Amino acid sequence: MKIVVADISHIRFAKDICETIEASATQRGTGIARRTEGYIITKLENSNAVIAFEGEKFAGFCYIERWDHGKYVAHSGLIVHPDFRNLGLAKKIKKKIFDYSLEKYPDAKIFGITTGLAVMKINSDLGYKPVTFSELTDDTKFWAGCETCTNYEILKLKEHKMCLCTGMLYDPKKTENIEFEETQIHEHPYNKKVWTRLKNIKQALFLKNKKK
Repeated sequence: MKIVVADISHIRFAKDICETIEASATQRGTGIARRTEGYIITKLENSNAVIAFEGEKFAGFCYIERWDHGKYVAHSGLIVHPDFRNLGLAKKIKKKIFDYSLEKYPDAKIFGITTGLAVMKINSDLGYKPVTFSELTDDTKFWAGCETCTNYEILKLKEHKMCLCTGMLYDPKKTENIEFEETQIHEHPYNKKVWTRLKNIKQALFLKNKKK
């Protein structure tokens, strides 16, 4: 298994990446914005992505987006092919792209929004902190990227202040950022309860808005 910074040699995987993202979005029904094959190719050409593969078989992917003239960067499109799930690959991809972002964009704040409990835990391992949407980029182009998500109507209803996604932020200039040991998030019962409760609250809000 190879996990590397993507380049033009990986364009052959672009179709598989899009199809895997699309299939996951359909299966989950929430929280994954679709991306075109052309858009994915630009990320490969600009080396703004990390890709995992085994031989000629695509395994996983995540890409970088820059916002507010480089003030923020976001990791988006994290996906693992079904054949390679439950192997800890998502965490390895996130760690790779996190370290790469710090190297390539050392002054940028790193953020993400997600509905996935597993991704929240991985982000916490890396030192991200939960934040309100007001602490994230206000670039309208970023939020426009949510339009293909099934939860976009909720985001509009809440005037872009909240949604089912949780905002998380890593500020490299803050000395209090701590890289947690894996067991602190995955095995500590308090942390499991906190994340589970947060997810349940957001799901309840989603159901309430659907009934309206």
